Amino acid sequence: MKARTDFVKFTKVKRERASDSVCNILRESILDQTFLPGQRLDVKMLAEKLDVSLTPIKDAITRLVVEGLIELRPRSGTYVSLLSPEDVEETLAIRRALECLAAETITQNLKNSDLAWFEEIIVLLERSEKDRNLHEKRNGDFHLKLVELSRNKKLIETYRSLNAYIKMARIHNATDSWIDRVAAERVEHRKILQALRARSTPALQRALNNHILRASHVLIQDLTEKGAPRARKTSR
Repeated sequence: MKARTDFVKFTKVKRERASDSVCNILRESILDQTFLPGQRLDVKMLAEKLDVSLTPIKDAITRLVVEGLIELRPRSGTYVSLLSPEDVEETLAIRRALECLAAETITQNLKNSDLAWFEEIIVLLERSEKDRNLHEKRNGDFHLKLVELSRNKKLIETYRSLNAYIKMARIHNATDSWIDRVAAERVEHRKILQALRARSTPALQRALNNHILRASHVLIQDLTEKGAPRARKTSR
């Protein structure tokens, strides 16, 4: 049966909802260290500053709680999440599982143009090894491209939701010693590229697993040495 639409008055939907804009602004403000881990967020003040009602602010906060960037503390308020070694370790474990899962279909979806992109980005990564911010961006692009090649929408969505938290952990715990570790990263990226060229799923999974395990250990060690707080017992 053909659906009737003649009696329905449709209105155009705005391309970007207010809550989307607010969410993007708050996320970037956390990632660029405008808001610091543990800082209390004044919801009413944010609404006034952004010239929006409380509804899009609350919607955005709900989404950022899911991403792990914000936490709601009972009878206390809204805070930028503290970065505990335990939380980061758990998040990175999920990320590692997602990338290895993506590898199951990456090789069959990989086109020559994709392979050329990976070859180029690895060269650019090696050129940006003295610029941490640029290097982090290119590294993020590299891993996101891998996941996107899975063609699994739910996997990609879940991965994106984890990425912001991991990015915050790296930005807020940057140490001068990171430059000493890029040599290991360079070798690992080359092994990932080698597996992609061979279109070998087992080799790709091994390369990704080893790479993320090593990077996870380094980040967690940095957090622990800087005296990051332990995870709270309350859920996000």
